[in-house]
Amino acid sequence: MKLKSLPEDFEVEELSDFPMDGGPFAVYLLTKRSLGTPEAITAICHRWNFPRKVISYGGLKDKHAVTRQWVTILRGPRRDFREENFSLTYQGQASRPFEPHDIAANRFHIVMRNLTAAAAQRILSCRESLERYGVPNYYDDQRFGSLGESGEFIAQPWCQGNYERALWLAIAEPNTHDRPNDRDEKEIIRHFWGDWVACKNALRKSSARSIITYLVDHPDRFREALALLRQDMRSLWLAAFQSDIWNRCLAATLQQHVSPEHCFPVSLATADVPFFTELSDTANEELSNLQLPLPSARLHLEPGPLLDLYERVLSPLGLALRELRVKYPRDSFFSKGERQAVIKPQKLRMHQADQDDQNEGRQRLTLEFILPRGAYATIIVKRLTLFP
Repeated sequence: MKLKSLPEDFEVEELSDFPMDGGPFAVYLLTKRSLGTPEAITAICHRWNFPRKVISYGGLKDKHAVTRQWVTILRGPRRDFREENFSLTYQGQASRPFEPHDIAANRFHIVMRNLTAAAAQRILSCRESLERYGVPNYYDDQRFGSLGESGEFIAQPWCQGNYERALWLAIAEPNTHDRPNDRDEKEIIRHFWGDWVACKNALRKSSARSIITYLVDHPDRFREALALLRQDMRSLWLAAFQSDIWNRCLAATLQQHVSPEHCFPVSLATADVPFFTELSDTANEELSNLQLPLPSARLHLEPGPLLDLYERVLSPLGLALRELRVKYPRDSFFSKGERQAVIKPQKLRMHQADQDDQNEGRQRLTLEFILPRGAYATIIVKRLTLFP
């Protein structure tokens, strides 16, 4: 199976009842193609000369896709903006910024390609069980793009107070997503790590070079150097670590609720986790109503099974729940809230398979459905394609 062969094969649209009630915030619809949300926001900042802090949006949308999402800009211009890979269409004015909780759901249109006729029919046969039982609401691989070759989360040593290690992971560790210039820059930083003068002289002008310049004058102040990195990037690093821990808590929960004969393993970027083909009536009801809290020191759990679960998952990482926080800088912290354990796609449509115009002799299958905010459509695809 091939996914995202073309950007148009994966379309996402934010659904929201965000009130345009007048006010200082200009509201826009951002439509982008083959471009990440942060890159689009950076381009908007440069074009209109706005600081990043005045721009707000609900979530990060897939890069390799066609996506539509809401954006607000404090005192933004009441006009449209168009570049090669994205457009910003003015919608009206609001009294407050658009935030993640303003996303009601996301609508997906997905084309799965390069399927054999048998594989296409097997996927179509899963519709009833998918609607009845749903899928585990794991964070999928897109959430973990900041994870480098070591597999170590930047936030882990950060929580443990090892600021030098956290900084090294952030600006020096190789990452499969690195562009050529970033890859070369990181190699220089690794080579000269600790010799800050030589490192600075070998680097071109960049944000990483600014960090090294600070270390030239303050060679041991890794904590403050880490704080110089963009706040939105630091938030992503915390979110990635928190999401992986939550995934592991969900995996352990499913193992307690689902019969082994109805489980099958799926490899995510950070771990192998259980999926299910069906659930007992009791498990279906319990899991459909279960929400697991996002792990952090801000989560004050009473002694009991849930606290034991979180501590058991965190123990191999050398952390306790009370230690899942960062002491510095104060503008960075783990999110607080709950997440559904299992999600069921709404308004699911599976179009009859037809000939794949991109792969001769193969079939394509189109899916349409709606998921609650924060849920990953690729988890639905994995449920349909990776079971034994």
